[in-house]
Amino acid sequence: MTTRRLFIGGGVAGVAAALLMSRRGRAAAPAEKFEVAYSDAEWRKKLSPDQYAVLRQDGTERAFTSPLLKEHRRGVFACAGCDLDLFDSKTKYDSGTGWPSFWAPLDNAVVEENDNSYGMVRKAVHCRRCGGHLGHVFNDGPEPTGLRYCMNGVALTFKPADA
Repeated sequence: MTTRRLFIGGGVAGVAAALLMSRRGRAAAPAEKFEVAYSDAEWRKKLSPDQYAVLRQDGTERAFTSPLLKEHRRGVFACAGCDLDLFDSKTKYDSGTGWPSFWAPLDNAVVEENDNSYGMVRKAVHCRRCGGHLGHVFNDGPEPTGLRYCMNGVALTFKPADA
């Protein structure tokens, strides 16, 4: 007989097991060819520890911590790893999730791949030029695309439009 305690306990154990599973770390993946490529030591020197954790190790920053969350000026959001322009500020919106969100990337800016880490099924978003992990894309965004590109602010920089 399934009791509520058994059901909840099994769910907690499943989540704990998923969290303990090793991540599909970038360092363990086969080397891919990107226009911008550095050794691991060079990436560590170039990026802050938080940027390195997100861009090179598929990490996630804490929600509501990025100054870019409140960036509302006209301009372009670029990759913090290689400076490739990724998102126009016209596509940014407040998703309420705590991460900068956009309804569309610029053309030929990002690549997407299936991400089944932590027992979830989602699409990871990477910079197409350096392969840096930016965040994930979900199908719960606004029109006109219906997509929510939920990006780590630490993986981005902002370039204000000329006045």
